[in-house]
Amino acid sequence: MAFFIASSPHSHNRKSTSDIMMMVILCTLPGIAALCYFFGWGVLLQITIASVTAMLAEAAIVAMRKRPVKRYLQDNTALLTGLLIGIAVPPFAPWWIAVIGALFAIVIAKHLYGGLGQNLFNPAMVAYVVLLISFPVQMTTWLPPSSLIAQPLGFMDSVSTLLTGLSTDGFSVDQLRHTVDGMTMATPLDTVKTALLAGKTASEAVQDPVFGTFVGLGWGWVNLAFLAGGLVLLKQRVIQWQIPVAMLVTLFVFSVFGYAISPDAVATPLIHLFSGATMLGAFFIATDPVSASTTTKGRLVFGAMIGMLIYLIRTFGGFPDGVAFAVLIANMCVPLIDYYTKPTTYGHKKESK
Repeated sequence: MAFFIASSPHSHNRKSTSDIMMMVILCTLPGIAALCYFFGWGVLLQITIASVTAMLAEAAIVAMRKRPVKRYLQDNTALLTGLLIGIAVPPFAPWWIAVIGALFAIVIAKHLYGGLGQNLFNPAMVAYVVLLISFPVQMTTWLPPSSLIAQPLGFMDSVSTLLTGLSTDGFSVDQLRHTVDGMTMATPLDTVKTALLAGKTASEAVQDPVFGTFVGLGWGWVNLAFLAGGLVLLKQRVIQWQIPVAMLVTLFVFSVFGYAISPDAVATPLIHLFSGATMLGAFFIATDPVSASTTTKGRLVFGAMIGMLIYLIRTFGGFPDGVAFAVLIANMCVPLIDYYTKPTTYGHKKESK
């Protein structure tokens, strides 16, 4: 009988890495479906481009390292990385944005550190931050939800816009961003941030049509869909509860205190919880088994740190969301967190730190 030694992530539930990654991918489908419903075919096209690029990059790097390509591709980690990048990229950003992101995630953020189990940072979030800093205009061009868009887009319109920057009728992305009222619309978090910087109050900001009757037209349902997928992961014990619960509770507590102190200067707690990438980050990004904390107490500290950082970045920083930055900063602290929260070995006294 052969004995194989594999790199992390290790699982004690008798599921292989391939099975775990596929379960995570399947649980993103409700959120992806909601994104497609509200923002069109561009979501699926970006996911396809990023996923194919990630798989090809993984195959090329593994082949250069003289490793078995098929076995590495079958662990589904590259596929999941590409999928997360595709979700994060705006539906009608140029096609090469997703390609650059997927290449950077696989080649630099993953294999430059030694491959699966060796990367210090979440590859998808590293790629997203690089794209956001390098191409801020393209990475913030989210279209209005389909019910508000002035020029409805079919599948071929989406393909044409993605590849050429123009729809089949000749409309540019900037023109497509206009609603039926002729207004250019941003995401809910960006709308709040822009309104507050312009001297408006938070209550005036939420009067924008993008908010609808909840925390953001479309975005609330997207976050609920990712929450549903995350709960399935918890039920199947694919992820541990400590990180998402600590992150969401901390974000909620900070937002409640902030709103109680200055309700006109900050977004409401519900907007923080159900807008942007909050639920995607809590269940599908922060819980990355390689770059997250590995101890029970450490996961609570890790999740709480992410929740706190998200609130601080959204409220006082220059970026409207902040999930990716919060995760990467927390990733840097993982060795320290694990060192101070590691359990005492049975039969040994607790070491003084």
